Amino acid sequence: MKRKKEGEDWYGKISYQDREEELDDPTTVEKKIREAQDDMAGVGLGISDELISLEIASPDVPDLTLIDLPGIARVAVKGQPENIGDQIKRLIQKFITKQETISLVVVPCNVDIATTEALKMAQQVDPEGERTLGILTKPDLVDKGTEENVVEIVHNEVIQLKKGYMIVKCRGQKEITEKVSLTEAIEREKAFFQDHAYFHTLYSDGHATVPKLAEKLTLELVHHIEKSLPRLEEQIEEKLKQTQTELDRYGSGPPTDPVERQVFLIDKVTEFCQDVVSVTKGEELKCGEKLNVFSSLRKEFGKWKTLLENSGENFNRKIEREVGDYEDRYRGRELPGFINYKTFEVMVKEQVKQLEEPAIRKLKDIGDAVKKVFVQLAQASFSGFPNLLKTTKIAGMRLADQIPLVIRYEMLQQSASQLQREMLQTIQDKESSDFLLKEDFDIGTKRATLQNRLKRLMQARAYLVEF
Repeated sequence: MKRKKEGEDWYGKISYQDREEELDDPTTVEKKIREAQDDMAGVGLGISDELISLEIASPDVPDLTLIDLPGIARVAVKGQPENIGDQIKRLIQKFITKQETISLVVVPCNVDIATTEALKMAQQVDPEGERTLGILTKPDLVDKGTEENVVEIVHNEVIQLKKGYMIVKCRGQKEITEKVSLTEAIEREKAFFQDHAYFHTLYSDGHATVPKLAEKLTLELVHHIEKSLPRLEEQIEEKLKQTQTELDRYGSGPPTDPVERQVFLIDKVTEFCQDVVSVTKGEELKCGEKLNVFSSLRKEFGKWKTLLENSGENFNRKIEREVGDYEDRYRGRELPGFINYKTFEVMVKEQVKQLEEPAIRKLKDIGDAVKKVFVQLAQASFSGFPNLLKTTKIAGMRLADQIPLVIRYEMLQQSASQLQREMLQTIQDKESSDFLLKEDFDIGTKRATLQNRLKRLMQARAYLVEF
């Protein structure tokens, strides 16, 4: 609800799911709400988690945002699901657990408030009663002799809530059928409390009638916002950060002008190439990913070093045994400790042959490690551009297959340079720009959604600063 200046026309708008309709007559509000309820949940059958948004602007309404939740059902009527009660409780729980909300617990005056399910649910999420306001209705149905009990409840003497209680008398079914206007209904409500033998004191104290409730809710909302401001600011800043990070992943999108598209493509590939060099140096990447090819290669080389050391020790023991056998059986003019060259050559060849298969496996492991890092980098750099990503993966895989067994730091730099050259060659053909810059079909929609969310969050932050 939004309060308008005196003399301005009444305005309404109802929206739900993908529908939106403007209203120019307040008498049509109830009808439109029932139509929306029937569309979303069936004719009097069930409930829906989706909201029906009703915006009212008038000089006669306060600045408030209210969420009207269904009443708690204990028994399913014909046509309703058996678990309708549980569904309603889950829906209510979804909203009242939020610390930013004020819960209005509506209880008829002719019902024992101590056994009210709604109040029990509110106490579970707000045990101190700091954001719960009790609303008593149907004061005209109170049994004679129990009026004092109602007064005690409103005076916060029975079940205490820090925000207290209010009592109101809404239009009954007879008044609705007779189409009694809201203005007349408010006058009747005022007269009822003023003339009542017990409840007139509640009116005098400001605890009765719908207008007094609207005033209290407005004040409570302002106080609650002031109290929640620090937490709201933190949440908005966190959401802003998350949204901006996600939006940065999608980028600004390719321009429509052919020349600008070519420049955009060159910039994308250049940034990727710079990140390729950075990843080989262990430096921070422009794309924001935390990748380090050295940690992967270091593990593989560590395993290879261990294998070589174990193999060398076994080879040395074998040489010592062969030298002893040779001296006992065949040594002629050779000096002690030396064996025939041909014999030594055969032993070395056998040792090398044993290392050949592990070396090939290690080459594959190293190639896979480099390939994995390049693919991860490409995915981070070209997210949303499937053709450009595919081209980069092909270039990276072709390069990884060419990596030699012994990879030194300088050779890793050379590999990065070669990948840069291959990527830059892909953008020489201007006709391929449209193909490479083709986005995933949903990227544009996601980008627009994030931009709108970012705009709303920045507006919210600005409002908090001005509050």
